[in-house]
Amino acid sequence: MIDYLIIGSGLAGISFAEKALQNGKSIFVMDNNSQNSSQIAGGLYNPVILKRFSEVWKAKEQLELMEQFYAVLEEKLKCTVDFKRPILRKFFSVEEQNNWFVASDKLALAPFLSTQLISKKYPGIDSPYGYGEVLQTGYVDTALLIEKYRAYLIEHSLFQEESFVYDALQLETRGIRYKDIQAKHIIFAEGFGMHANPYFKDLPLDGTKGELFIIKAPKLDLDVIVNTSVFILPLGNDLFKVGATYNWKDKTNLPSEEGKTELVERIQEIITCDFEIIAHFAGVRPTVKDRRPLVGTLQNHQTIHILNGLGTRGVMLGPAMAKELFDSIEYQVPLDAAIDIRRFKTKEKK
Repeated sequence: MIDYLIIGSGLAGISFAEKALQNGKSIFVMDNNSQNSSQIAGGLYNPVILKRFSEVWKAKEQLELMEQFYAVLEEKLKCTVDFKRPILRKFFSVEEQNNWFVASDKLALAPFLSTQLISKKYPGIDSPYGYGEVLQTGYVDTALLIEKYRAYLIEHSLFQEESFVYDALQLETRGIRYKDIQAKHIIFAEGFGMHANPYFKDLPLDGTKGELFIIKAPKLDLDVIVNTSVFILPLGNDLFKVGATYNWKDKTNLPSEEGKTELVERIQEIITCDFEIIAHFAGVRPTVKDRRPLVGTLQNHQTIHILNGLGTRGVMLGPAMAKELFDSIEYQVPLDAAIDIRRFKTKEKK
């Protein structure tokens, strides 16, 4: 019997798998590759909501856990996935500059917002009002992380690529049985695929489609991430990742003309040089209306758990939420009420 059967190997699944392994627990991971939001994600981590200059929920704690988590993973996987880069918020007016400095005086935001106006001119971007610099930022190469972590799991016979058949899950006295696997606990980390899960389908997971580009812009010279209505992330060799859109109606993983048009228009608002679209991606983020993750255990089945709803900040939330769920299961530490699925009244499958 193993300790944990984990369904899903995106950011949520990897975060829990690694937390369990680091604590000496045995695991097995299954995934059918139906969800791709983690792979195509921008992967930015940023402790400030730049649209309204407010602090990300529990940003300080998440950043501390995240830094240690990815450092251990880099050593384990023998590759770099965490790239620390400044994020610059381009200002479009004197009023935006003033709003920035007002925000930087707030106690919660002071550690994350530089009070020095950045006036550097970057070729390819017209910025007469300069930039504000967000501190403690960067990005995680989520595609590389998932590729390397799955390879690690496969190498150690801990991964199977297949679709999970819910009707084959049997509840037993000491845990669960799934086909020939016996486990003490099962963790569902399926992202938007949760809607097919009979145990959690009543939870209010509201997928938000996002579309991104890889563009080539030889005359755009950036060594920082620029964030305005979209982010522009330098990848090297004149390539940049640009995104993202937010569509609450379309729940497909297919790139759309509507998304393409929107991204092109937003890019043209920011950069002044020509660019070529090299690739166009789309995925459905697992988002929740109250902007908090879905973490917890079924009341009637103490062996069935969920880790989902990481939304647009999965690289920051993943390690922290995995720790919350692991500590809840192993040490009976109460979950933060803001993330506990018990905040929603749902009908449990008997």
